[in-house]
Amino acid sequence: MEILNVIKKLLVSWGMAPDTADALDHFIAFLLLVLLALLADQIFRRLVLTSVARLVKKTKATWDDVVFDHKVMVRLSHIVVPLIVYLFIPVAFADAATATINLIQRICMVIIILSLLSFGHSFMGAVYTVYSATGRYRNRPLKGMVQTVQVLMWLVGIICIVGQLTGQEVLNLLGGLGAMSAVLMLVFRDTIMGFVSGVQLSANNMLKVGDWIKMPKYGVDGTVTEVSLTTVKVRNWDNTVATLPPYLLVSDIFENWNAMRESGGRRVKRSINIDIRSVCFCTPQMMEKFRGMSLLKDYLESPHEEPLTNLGVLRAYLVAWLRTRPVVNTDLHCMVRQLQPTEHGIPLELYFFSRIKDWVAYEGVQSDVFDYVLAIVPEFGLRIFQSPSGDDVQALIGSKSL
Repeated sequence: MEILNVIKKLLVSWGMAPDTADALDHFIAFLLLVLLALLADQIFRRLVLTSVARLVKKTKATWDDVVFDHKVMVRLSHIVVPLIVYLFIPVAFADAATATINLIQRICMVIIILSLLSFGHSFMGAVYTVYSATGRYRNRPLKGMVQTVQVLMWLVGIICIVGQLTGQEVLNLLGGLGAMSAVLMLVFRDTIMGFVSGVQLSANNMLKVGDWIKMPKYGVDGTVTEVSLTTVKVRNWDNTVATLPPYLLVSDIFENWNAMRESGGRRVKRSINIDIRSVCFCTPQMMEKFRGMSLLKDYLESPHEEPLTNLGVLRAYLVAWLRTRPVVNTDLHCMVRQLQPTEHGIPLELYFFSRIKDWVAYEGVQSDVFDYVLAIVPEFGLRIFQSPSGDDVQALIGSKSL
């Protein structure tokens, strides 16, 4: 400061007005302070950041490589210059007006808050990257949680910035927000509802990335690819992308097929229609033929209160056949049953669980099973019901004409 006083006296002695010399003296002092702060910033980056980077590389853990990434630490270093200016401006401007010092300190504090917000935003993004890559939290909807924390952090930071610029206490500003709560609820409606819904989805383990969900009402049928604060993205099986608000999944009904994937099998529930007119009691010739089928040995040797029918024998044969298939999980329900007869015949339903759950392979299992069923039905003297076609009508007319 003595040097600055000497410079001021020299300027006055050279004929410069005292006010002008004082302003120039303050400008030089401020310039020297900024240069000192920039020098400290370079020292911080070269020493501290370099030391942290080397220390992180030496550790075996991978999480610190992401959390203490160079970009994250650089954002933290932005606080050095405004912090030094904030601390030393009263010394450099000791004889200046208090209003000028307060103005410069407020500007510095705004820059400090913005630097901290930028660092916190990047740090939370790095934390999300680390946790989303771990096995325990990989499929959790963490993105919505992280975005919520970031939004709250920026909201508090903006309030602090407004307080610095207006000279108001932060607590007074927070108290004034109570009167604006209705407006804030309207503006941040989707954000607030998305946050609450995200918490419910996560706490109840209702949904996570990778789940297969279905909402026919909204044309959603595919895999969840992203769960954020305000949206849930689903890639449908036709490769279209559906975007839903999280609160819609809480307030409406959706099917989550993830439990099926984690269970022992995927259900097959399909029926064929048997022509009622082909159902009959088993004749001696039929019984002789059925005894030659190894899968019916136990069924035919067991006592029966009622005479056997070809439809009943077919049901027993199909149950035994399904239980021999490696693809069928016999630990779960496996049965062949009749449904209510209709004008299209008797529905014969196969109900079992396939060990294969992937869509394409699962459809192949169903097709293979019913290919066999359709081919084996005539061996029991039964017919598959089929509505008459034009060829059937013409064949009937032709037979009558003969």
